Order: sequence, then structure tokens, then C-alpha cells
Amino acid sequence: MENLVDRFIRYARINTQPDENSKTSPTTVAQLEFANMLADELLKLGLDDTRVDDNGYLMATLPANTNENIPVVGFIAHLDISPDLKINGIHPQVVELRYGKPVVLNDKNNMVLSPLEFPVLNSYMGQTLVVTDGQSNLGADDKAGVAEIITAMEYLIGHPEIKRGKVRIAFTPDEEIGRGADRFDVKKFSADFAYTIDGGGIGEIQYENFNAAKAKITIQGLNVHPGSAKNRMKNSMLIAMELNSMLPSFETPEHTENYEGFYHLAELTGSVESTSMNYILRDHDKNRFDRKKELLIKIVDHLNLKYGQRTVKLIMVDQYYNMKEKIEPVFSIVDLAIEAMKSVGVVPRVVPVRGGTDGARLSYMGLPCPNLFTGAHNLHSRYEFIPVQSMEKAVSTIVKIVELNAVKSLKV
Repeated sequence: MENLVDRFIRYARINTQPDENSKTSPTTVAQLEFANMLADELLKLGLDDTRVDDNGYLMATLPANTNENIPVVGFIAHLDISPDLKINGIHPQVVELRYGKPVVLNDKNNMVLSPLEFPVLNSYMGQTLVVTDGQSNLGADDKAGVAEIITAMEYLIGHPEIKRGKVRIAFTPDEEIGRGADRFDVKKFSADFAYTIDGGGIGEIQYENFNAAKAKITIQGLNVHPGSAKNRMKNSMLIAMELNSMLPSFETPEHTENYEGFYHLAELTGSVESTSMNYILRDHDKNRFDRKKELLIKIVDHLNLKYGQRTVKLIMVDQYYNMKEKIEPVFSIVDLAIEAMKSVGVVPRVVPVRGGTDGARLSYMGLPCPNLFTGAHNLHSRYEFIPVQSMEKAVSTIVKIVELNAVKSLKV
């Protein structure tokens, strides 16, 4: 494990934010450069079939060390980090979490990571954390997953006494903007099942995620002089406010948890003449998901009747669906991960993904793919942190999955 922290910090310092406005794959040069860097490292470690394709997808093989017929297991993480914050540089810090004391992230800006604000820190007192400097997110989503997978492969290479079948790994671009599985070649990956290493706190295992859609709404107003505007002006911003007020007020991210879905107004820009709104719609239950979409359509239709046809334009696209439907028929792969966690001293916590992963779409593409923990908390924020001990347990879990997969197959 001695390389794990240094490896993660080295990766985390590389800004691989995606660009949603780009039409290329990957959407940023930094992701491609990072993929090529990782490919060089994997070749030096001794992995086979290591290559980065034209779209920035890196795949590699850890060969089997037995001739027995063992199912091929895969591990997947993504190269990009959240684009939510504007980043000039990423400067991880390694700190010790002392009892009763907050972690000072940035003394100049008086930014602290406090158990009073983030009670989850109380679970890690006395442990070593990797934190931000308060000026950016940490990028543990998903640089931690990348570092943990590579460290696990390094460990398995160094411990040939652990019997294993063939292991496939892949690192994908642009997951954070919903494109991570767009050009993933499931046939070329050639695994029987896989796990994304892209979750949160220690012990998380996830095989349910949101059904997801995105909605772009444009509102065309009519701007005239306010002194003579009566019965003539159509203020597109006010229509936008009216539209949002017609959605359920408590079905928003800040009012929901667990299996509760939401409407999230992610972006709003406008003037009297024209306003644009971007929503994401989420729900674990397919029927409730469909009703959410239907309600938004009815609201738009109502406003067009009220203000004139073509005043409000809606473009809504489904993004991904709940992987539960695809995982349940092969639930043994969830049981395998749970057994692996218990074997290395981790208490499994089955929780729903309040979001999506590459694994959700890959499951519908024919590669069953639950999601496992990285150990990170407060993802996408300046207060992001990851305990080193949790990262080590993630590596141990990956190694144990590979081992148990072989053991169970050999017994059969």
C-alpha cells in the first residue's frame, strides 16, 4: 500500500475537468494525456493489452495465473473530475484528524473542515486524511478509484500466490457530464461482470441508481418599453419563475434523500426577451420518474396556452435508467462484493446511488456493473476529503474480489 497515497496525490494534481460544450471524445486534452500517462504506468507494472483508443478509453489486462476456467471480472473508474468548480490548481494536503480539532484547509480564507459542520468526520478521528487546500475540489471522484484499482493490480502482480482469473480494467473519459459509457466497447472489454470503483464512504455498495432525464427549456418573451408595457410585454424571466413555482416545492435535492426523487434547476440565465432553464429529473422508481416527466410537459403546455404557442419550448432527453433491473438476475456479483468486504474487515452498506455511474449504462449495454466505495466524502466540493485507511480498504476489497472469484470458481 506504500504507493497508494503518493499515487493518488500525483493523479489528483492533474486537472482533468471535462468540457460539456466540446464535441470531441475525450472533451479535454488533459484527459487524453492522463490516460496515456496511466497506460505507460500499467505497461511498466506488467499488464497486458494496454492501450488508449482514439476516444480516450484506456483498457488493460491483468493475466490469469491459473489455467482454470474462471469468470473474467472487470474494474472501472473514470478519468475526469467534477466541472462544478472553476479550478486554477489542485493542491491536496495530507493531515491527521485530531480529536476535537477541525482541519484548517486554508488559513488565509478561514476555511476549516469541522466535525460540527460535517459530523461524518467523527467516524475518522485519529486517521490520516487527504484534503483540499480550500481552493478546489479534491477530485477523489474518481482519481481515488483510479489509484485504488492500479494499486490493487500492483499488489496482485506482487503476490502470485493469490490465484486469479483474468482481470480487465478500464478508465473512461467524461463520466461527470454523462458521456462515460457513450463509446465504451463492451465486446472489446470482454468481462463477464465488472464493478465501478466510484462510490463514497467506506463500505458503500450500490446496485440501484436514479432513472435520469435532462430538460432544456427556452422561453421567448416580448420586450417593450416598461412605460407602455401593459397587455403587451411578456417577461420571459417571470414566466420562468412561474414555471418553477408549479413544480413540487419539496421535490428538490435539498429536501430529498435515500429513494426520494427530485427536480433540480441546474442553470438559469435570462432577460426579459429570452430565458433558458436547464433541469435534471431523477427518481429510482420508473413510474414516479415517468410522472415527473409528464408533469413538466403539462406545465409547459399550460404556459403555452396562457402566453401563446411557442412561448415555451421543451427538449427533454432520458439519460440513463436504474441498473437494479439488470443486476438482480446476477445478484451473486453483489454477494461476492459483500463477502469480500466482510473478509477484509469492512462493514458493507447497501445504499442507492443518488446520481448515476458509468455502471448504470454499462449494465444496460450487457455488462452487469455494481458500484463500490472509494472512501471519499463531500464529493465535488472544496470540503472533499478521503481517509487513507478507507482507500487501503478499497484496495483490499478489490484484491479480495479477485481472489474469491477464483476460489469459488475452482470449488465448482
